[in-house]
Amino acid sequence: MSPIRTAVFPVAGFGTRFLPATKAMPKVLLPVVDRPLIQFAVDEAINAGIESLIFVTGRGHAAIQDYFDVSYELERELVDRGKTDLAEKLEALRPEPGQFSFIRQMEPLGLGHAVWCARNLIGNEPFAVLLADELIVGEDPPLETMIDVHGRLGGNVVLVDEVDPAKTDRYGIVEPSGNPEGSVIDVVDVIEKPNPGEAPSNLAIIGRYVLDASVMDALSDTEPGAGGEIQLTDAIRLSMASTRLRAVTNTGTRFDCGSPSGFLRATAHVALGDPELRSTMHSILSDLEPMEDA
Repeated sequence: MSPIRTAVFPVAGFGTRFLPATKAMPKVLLPVVDRPLIQFAVDEAINAGIESLIFVTGRGHAAIQDYFDVSYELERELVDRGKTDLAEKLEALRPEPGQFSFIRQMEPLGLGHAVWCARNLIGNEPFAVLLADELIVGEDPPLETMIDVHGRLGGNVVLVDEVDPAKTDRYGIVEPSGNPEGSVIDVVDVIEKPNPGEAPSNLAIIGRYVLDASVMDALSDTEPGAGGEIQLTDAIRLSMASTRLRAVTNTGTRFDCGSPSGFLRATAHVALGDPELRSTMHSILSDLEPMEDA
């Protein structure tokens, strides 16, 4: 199997659930303690061996490119003030020359369309897709596991987790074959946002994909689906005529940072996991408990 060398980050969304903050700041730059969401996703990709990272941005999202660029004035100021540790921390964020690419999604036509916008940079190779607002933490990085599954078995691979059956209309839902190989599940169908009660399972795709290049051909033929948008799930389903689909079950802790409640939970979790912040966070949460009971 061809190695997975490229990852696509669709980051053109408006982040309407975080307005007015996202009026001037892309949602993926919102910080979870001291690191923006996009940094968690980028670190996950690089640690999994990804060499080329493609960001599909939208109008008003230049701050994402600035975040990964060199900030000469800031870094010089930090050095002059003796804060070399902070300067080195910023320097470590810099990509290798040519490692990052930025392209524009001209219209908000859906996740599938955003991925399709990267077709000329991906070429005829398999690739990964990471949704930065799905923060997954744990000892077993999901993308690394998915790439390993693709290397052994080929085809398309998605990450899934159990969700509330009443909320299946928010996700792409897979129908398992009933013959799992450990944490790897053969999938016989996948449906975008099925109504509760009509979903084939409660296993939802949660923002990590390893896809065969044939998905790009399927996206070219995919009609608008749920919400009037071009859905990546629909293209994956279309490609199942010739390409196997497997799901890897999530073993990490997942936070849906596309919602304020999920974002707050992620922030608390990361802070509690930081040795320098743990006691402070415990104190904050303890002080808030009487307010909840009042």
